Parts: sequence; C-alpha cells; structure tokens
Amino acid sequence: MSTCRLRVEWSPGSDLLTGVCHCGAQHTAEDPAEIWTWLLAHPDHPAGRADALQRAVSLG
Repeated sequence: MSTCRLRVEWSPGSDLLTGVCHCGAQHTAEDPAEIWTWLLAHPDHPAGRADALQRAVSLG
C-alpha cells in the first residue's frame, strides 16, 4: 500500500475542486475526473511549490 497522500478539496459555494498532490503541487478545476487524472499523473504534472523552492535554492 502506498504512503503517498492525494487530497481533493471542495471550495464551498462554488463548483471548484482543488487537487493537492503529496509533492505539494496543486491544481484547480471543476471536473473531478480532471483533478484525479492530474493527481495520478505524478510526477508528470508541474512540481509543487516546495519542490520549486528547493530547486531555486540549489541553483542559487
């Protein structure tokens, strides 16, 4: 069993869902299938903010 956590958050009062990957990346859409497709595409989706900051520090 995987220890990675994927989360889908609903924004009350809207049709928006935000997918949060275990790497810290986030994606917002109205379609649940789009959110899950994006989440399950890890590591092929854009890096999360924490990953981007880590790369920036290592490049600097």
